[in-house]
Amino acid sequence: MKHTLLLLVVFAWSIGFNTASWATSSKAADKPLQCAAFSPYVGNLSPDYGPPPSKELIETLLDKLVKTTGFNCIMTYGVINGLEHLFTAAEARHLQVIAILWIDKDPTVNSQSIAAGIQAAKKFPKTIIKLSCGSEVRTRHGYAFDGEISHCINALREAKVSQPITTIDTWWEWCNRSLNCGKTSFSEQVDWIGINVFPWWENRYSPLYPCTTAAQAADFHIARLTEVQKANPEKPAMITEFGWPNGPEKALNSNSITSQRCGIANAANQAQVVNDTFAKLAKIKKSGVVFEAFAETWKPSNEGDVGAFWGICQGQAPYDCNKRIKRHK
Repeated sequence: MKHTLLLLVVFAWSIGFNTASWATSSKAADKPLQCAAFSPYVGNLSPDYGPPPSKELIETLLDKLVKTTGFNCIMTYGVINGLEHLFTAAEARHLQVIAILWIDKDPTVNSQSIAAGIQAAKKFPKTIIKLSCGSEVRTRHGYAFDGEISHCINALREAKVSQPITTIDTWWEWCNRSLNCGKTSFSEQVDWIGINVFPWWENRYSPLYPCTTAAQAADFHIARLTEVQKANPEKPAMITEFGWPNGPEKALNSNSITSQRCGIANAANQAQVVNDTFAKLAKIKKSGVVFEAFAETWKPSNEGDVGAFWGICQGQAPYDCNKRIKRHK
């Protein structure tokens, strides 16, 4: 979750959504996926500075994820700076991959990511099953870099990659920041829609959804996916990030507007959110990606103390995993 708090302040603008019945896309025939978001920036590593993750570390983490949790699908955040080895390692372990080409402020770096993404997509057509031009670009920057996203989508089209293409963002951005969820300027450009949904952050910043407990989180996830799918019935939609922090132990989430305290961070609540959400997604034959496979200790600089507790597995060796979470196939 390259998640910033900016969007969550924007959530405060909203005042209501209507509950909608499920709208099934005629193109959503793919087999539902149960995936884990995978970033190898564990321990003292950071994507902002220092050395990239080594090939050995990437392979160690993937082996741990496969053997301990049973996930056979991952979503990755980038295709350069050492992350290109992810695809070779994933292929060797028969993992399917949703690959995000990281898009941000620097057009030169974006172009490098696009070129590397095209190369990887063509080299690993059976391993990389979906592509995304960025993740939460609008969440971080508003509409300032829409042109970079479109450039990426067009470049992938021109290269004739075989994988379906999207740009991943929060459910609020995919609802076009509308009181009634509507299409965005990217709705016609993409093949599929990936939304990120985090009631934990809603509990802290949103006046619309200020009090979603761990027991209610799965229904919240499905409701947001339903809204986006209804607005885009011709495009298959999936949840590309959802989760719940497992710590700091008993950390309480207080809403900045209503002062309600409905989110409690612990391993039991994390497991309930993950298990319930995957079960409900399976019933409606929709895909999802839990955030995240391994805890990233660099995140507190952006997200406070809770930022280091989103992993279903720890970010320090021996990378122990939440045993309450059911194994996935």
